[in-house]
Amino acid sequence: MTFDQPLVLVLAVLLTGGAVAAYTILQKRRNAALAAAGFGGLTGGGLRRHLPYALLLAALPVLLTGLARPQAEVSVPRISGTVLLAFDISASMKATDVRPSRLAAAQAAAKGFVEKQPSTVDIGVIIFGDQALLTQPPTDDRPATLAAIDRAGANGGTSIGRALLVALGTITGKPVVLPEEGQQPQSLGYFPEATVVVFSDGQETGGPDVAVAAEVAAASGVRVHTVGVGTARGATVEVEGFNLATALDADLLTAVAQTTGGKYHEAADAQALAATTDAIDLRLTMKKEPLELTAPFAGAALLLLTLGGLLGTRWHGRIV
Repeated sequence: MTFDQPLVLVLAVLLTGGAVAAYTILQKRRNAALAAAGFGGLTGGGLRRHLPYALLLAALPVLLTGLARPQAEVSVPRISGTVLLAFDISASMKATDVRPSRLAAAQAAAKGFVEKQPSTVDIGVIIFGDQALLTQPPTDDRPATLAAIDRAGANGGTSIGRALLVALGTITGKPVVLPEEGQQPQSLGYFPEATVVVFSDGQETGGPDVAVAAEVAAASGVRVHTVGVGTARGATVEVEGFNLATALDADLLTAVAQTTGGKYHEAADAQALAATTDAIDLRLTMKKEPLELTAPFAGAALLLLTLGGLLGTRWHGRIV
């Protein structure tokens, strides 16, 4: 427990000590006067005589302690932390097996997700194709996040592994690379308050090993949810004059999610895809917050004063 006005505690000790001393002296003088008048039998220290005044005196330090503004730290559950939305912008995301296109459907679903999050959640945006780029650092500025989502455009290949490394670098504040074979992975720390949501069709075309990247994320406490955008039957897209077949790779996206303790969400159309974002659960974290205890102390002092006054009135016909 801490006190915002600790000097009041010194005053509480001095005043309480003075009040107790004054009461003790007053009782001694009263007893002496009664003895001198021949009423020594009335000088006893019974419960009825002293309890009302003891309650009144006890209220003084309690009330003054409350005026010192005591505070305690309590753990408050809240949805908070950092969420990074990673968008696959490879050429395959132009496919229209999810209308109006895979990328447009993912953008719509992500914007709905953003708008539902509390202000305690900072949201950033990553786009990835052959490379990955942080286009919006985590922020509580919702218009900035939504604008970054709208700027994504499809082109190139797919590297989910690079997206995960950029996400981990953003969360940890340091460049993240995969360990060479036989080497220990770099120590990144532990970040259970961070979550990554990957929107992709899972058509990996190269880059860092996505399975190893997922293991690094898991070791760092970062959970990765994956949202499969596309259908198993697939579609064809035109890339540099060639028609290429592309289909959803649910197995890869499921493996990434399961490795990190996240979940895989699949949708075959835009409406169902938007609904999947409702199922993405964020961590419920515990945050220590100060709780002022002035009111409880004031209430306790008022109770002591009330009891002391009632007992004094009932037993002695007066409060003091």
